[in-house]
Amino acid sequence: MATTATAQLGDSRTQEAFDTVKKCVTLFGAVSAIVLGTVAVMAFTGHEATSFMWIRGAILLAVTPFIHRMTVQASQGSYKAFDRVRTLSTIMPIAIIGVDLIPGLCPAWYAVIQGLSALAMIGVAFITRGVALSAAFPKK
Repeated sequence: MATTATAQLGDSRTQEAFDTVKKCVTLFGAVSAIVLGTVAVMAFTGHEATSFMWIRGAILLAVTPFIHRMTVQASQGSYKAFDRVRTLSTIMPIAIIGVDLIPGLCPAWYAVIQGLSALAMIGVAFITRGVALSAAFPKK
């Protein structure tokens, strides 16, 4: 079975799927950087920028390189990294959107932009459960 998984990793559909996952993770990071930059501009211009907005924006931006690194490791055959990316891409959008729905916690503009970042991770969740990557990493 390991030979089949190794053969699947070299398949062009599998590598295209991983390339798309990497782009989605990069998009997630870019949107997170935009969020943090917007919070910084708001704070420096005297508008409301809560601790929650700063901390959450920084954390989501900070995790992006780790998720990208795990994606690269998964594309090289690491089932553990693949499983982590698949799990994170499922949990993170739920957590991001769920927290944004708490009334009064953050302004609407912040929730909308964070929701856009969640869409990128939803894309990762779908791709990692797709045919190409499921074939490359059969269930253990």
